[in-house]
Amino acid sequence: DKAEFKFKKPKSIEIGGSYSIGCIAKPDVNIDLLLRLPKECFHEKDYLNYRYHAKRCLYLCVIKKHLKSSSSIQKVEWSALQNEARKPVLVVYPAANLGEVPGLFIRIIPTATSLFDLSKLNMKRNNVRALNAGDDPQPTPIYNCSILEDMYLEEKSNFIKKTFSGWKELGEALILLKVWARLRSSIYVHDCLNGFLISIIVSYLVAKNKINRDMMPMGIFRATLKFIETHPLWKHGLYFPMSDQNASSKGNEQLNSLTRFNLAFRISSVAYPELQDEVALTLRCLEKCRDGGFEEIFTTKIDNAAKYDYCIRLNLKGNSEVYSLGFCLDEECWRVYEQDVHSLLNQGLTDRAKFIRVIWRNTYSDFNVENGLSALDSEPLFVGISVSSVEKAFRIVDIGPNAEKKDEALMFRKFWGEKAELRRFQDGKIAESTVWESKQGTRHLILKRIIEFLLGRHLSLSKKDIVPVVDQLDFCLLHDGKDPVSHSAKLLGTFEELSKRLRSIEDVPLKISSVQPLDSAFRFTSVFPPEPHPLANKKVDVARLHNLTPFCVQSLEVMIQACSGNWPMDDVLIEKTKSVFLLKIAESLQDNWGITCTATEEDVDVFMGGYAFRLRILHERGLSLVNKEIGGDQMKRVSSADKMLFVRSQHASMINGLQFRYPIFGPVVRLAKRWLASHLFSACLAEEAAELLVAYLFLKPLPFNVPCSRITGFLRFLRLLAEHDWAFSPLVVDINGDLSQNDEKEIDDNFTQSRKAYEENTQNESKAMFLATAYDKASEAWTRCSPNPLELKRLAAYARSSASLLTKLILQNQTDSRGWECLLRTPLSLYDAVILLHGDRLPYPKRLLFTSELDQGIFLGGKGRHVAHGNASTCFHPFLLPSDMKGSSLEQLKTKLMVNFDPLRCFVGDVEKGFSNRLKLWYDSLGGDAIGLTWERSKKPEREEEETDGKYPVDLLRNIGELGKGFVRDVYLLKAPRLSS
Repeated sequence: DKAEFKFKKPKSIEIGGSYSIGCIAKPDVNIDLLLRLPKECFHEKDYLNYRYHAKRCLYLCVIKKHLKSSSSIQKVEWSALQNEARKPVLVVYPAANLGEVPGLFIRIIPTATSLFDLSKLNMKRNNVRALNAGDDPQPTPIYNCSILEDMYLEEKSNFIKKTFSGWKELGEALILLKVWARLRSSIYVHDCLNGFLISIIVSYLVAKNKINRDMMPMGIFRATLKFIETHPLWKHGLYFPMSDQNASSKGNEQLNSLTRFNLAFRISSVAYPELQDEVALTLRCLEKCRDGGFEEIFTTKIDNAAKYDYCIRLNLKGNSEVYSLGFCLDEECWRVYEQDVHSLLNQGLTDRAKFIRVIWRNTYSDFNVENGLSALDSEPLFVGISVSSVEKAFRIVDIGPNAEKKDEALMFRKFWGEKAELRRFQDGKIAESTVWESKQGTRHLILKRIIEFLLGRHLSLSKKDIVPVVDQLDFCLLHDGKDPVSHSAKLLGTFEELSKRLRSIEDVPLKISSVQPLDSAFRFTSVFPPEPHPLANKKVDVARLHNLTPFCVQSLEVMIQACSGNWPMDDVLIEKTKSVFLLKIAESLQDNWGITCTATEEDVDVFMGGYAFRLRILHERGLSLVNKEIGGDQMKRVSSADKMLFVRSQHASMINGLQFRYPIFGPVVRLAKRWLASHLFSACLAEEAAELLVAYLFLKPLPFNVPCSRITGFLRFLRLLAEHDWAFSPLVVDINGDLSQNDEKEIDDNFTQSRKAYEENTQNESKAMFLATAYDKASEAWTRCSPNPLELKRLAAYARSSASLLTKLILQNQTDSRGWECLLRTPLSLYDAVILLHGDRLPYPKRLLFTSELDQGIFLGGKGRHVAHGNASTCFHPFLLPSDMKGSSLEQLKTKLMVNFDPLRCFVGDVEKGFSNRLKLWYDSLGGDAIGLTWERSKKPEREEEETDGKYPVDLLRNIGELGKGFVRDVYLLKAPRLSS
């Protein structure tokens, strides 16, 4: 259409929005200026064919030109009203520096009061003439509402001002609601809630007498949430002006809905169920969480990266399909494409997905309407999927319609194409189906494969334009290209066989009542569970002997609960008696079943099925711990070894049960442990503590749902580490849900006592991280000594940085692997000194993620110094060499196996033994080749002569390098120690 436009000054300008009612929710501080467009600029039929939108935009262009020439204006930018590109607004930043409100900006929003005849914009009319279904024009309700929104904007604003005037509690409740909504990215978006709509909903409830002046802010907050939960806004709407008493009948209501404006017209049928779910979770927080759920509701960020189990980005820049229907539609073409993607995935994923959210923020921050609408595709389209359950998401076969239903079967085949196949099932049913074959350990990729197939088949998207965030961190859990957890079935089978044989032993004066696995490999939370070793067997598996057969084998601890006669009272004698019993058990296994066993003074190892099982005995007084029969005096008689065995058995049993309840728990723990080790925190946090931290996310997920993907769970773990108030709050992990109010009071008392003792004397051992469980109410087991306050501060800082990076990787257009690798690359420049090891002398070189090197920029300007260099030892090699196999019988090869040999642990132990008062070591126990050193604070008089000549740190580091000769590659000094008076 051609139209004339002549600029006239605005009819009026008034302040609207939150500022006008004193309800601004920081940190976003802005003032809305409602600028009434003059009637002289418009023709009476400009509501047709986007003419109003075009003139509205031109009007703002003229205003922008004049504002840019003003010295009082710093800059003027374009934005859009609720992400609607056809309704731009101006964002003006004043030049004056307003210290009290940094970042203040002004939004200029046009209004169209009384511009057009309201009857011409009812929901049944067509006002975009290009939209026809044959000869019949299609209604354009969204387009019409877009114009009505501007026409009613001033009236709505005045209605809100009148409602909130002089009502402090209502204003405070509105701020609470805005803070709540802003923290939830999935609902504070263009097709759901916004601040203005929340104000309208509250005002509506006041008008309907659902909120009164006797209510407190939290009561108003709760009442508003309950209204949103029960009133289907997207279906029934929220109309303005409100109907009078005579319009309550169904017929009158329908008539009024044609002439009135639906304030909730932007809320979509897809967004509203998610809004209801968020409201339901919030109401549960109010009921179940401590302190009324304040932290969970008003401080916890529920962004898309942490909320959804699967996040997918679609890069659609330059994709002509998006604009194939043109720009002149009832809804914008971007919203239509959102609906197409949602409909497609909803049909294909069926009951695998609980929610599918498709959001395209096409009006990005530097959006410029003057560049045209076709430029608004640079931001990727986001798809968030919350799965209904892990079992359904990992399902291999989807069953379609029966073969007899010809029409349905034809539609199924048309939708799935070559993936559809006719199958006969075990119950005799013949039906169409799709099969997604997956190897062990790769079933979490099924959803990714389905999504890529559907988007490729129906929307012609290539794989490079589809970025599903699913498996980007899997590389850190692989050993030699395979996930070692795939061997877990064999491990559990071998353990069951060993358990049966141990319980059937009769020639030992010791009745074995039960056998319990203690190692994390049995509960699927070990980063690298041992693979079957060809030599750790009754019969050597010659076919599996190759050039890269490891020299070392990990042991797996197994606890035997035993009943016998009177045990000695002395701790040393108890341990000696246990050793005798273990030797007898080993002899019995060898004599009766030919099982190879080895013994040292401390340990007995049983080689069976390719694994090395290390036996431990919990004797009768230790058993009575389980039965809670020990009083205060008797408790002192139980050895510390038995106490720790009991605690480990309780922990193993509880975590094993949790893994069966939540199959994704294991992979999340493994990622968490790998991250901790990669950033050299192996000595700071016990692996059991890491398991409890992750367990907390599954047991108390509020304000989220339980995580159902490894990356989402890992992100929440990082945020828990970074954001939990460790100084003032214990973390209570109630795995079996059996903690009573008295137990919780006891935990709180223990925590208070711990903090009080530390305040009185900071030299006391401080439980900086207080982890309480049913078996450990005083946090004695895993975090008694570490992490200390400084270690925890460092740990939280690293977690905060990694969480921020991971969030960006999930949400932003990051496709290369380098960014994901950075999550597990630790900055060595943050240490005072660094020791680099020979990676090929580690017991499992293939576990090394990256060869560590120092950035040479550190040494510019004399800031760092290379202290020592050493060659690799020839005495130890991690793999069996051809020379080891020549001339050796298979039995001789068995004797060369080294159980639990770890040169890193030995080296760290030696350094700590000799220098623990001078430095602290940070290392990776899972296969890292770098050790970080930080200086412990020292007093000047103790080593004044050594330190004043500058030789002290260099000589010390050289001594450490000499201690690790053959294992240490390089030693670097980055910062000299600082002296404290």
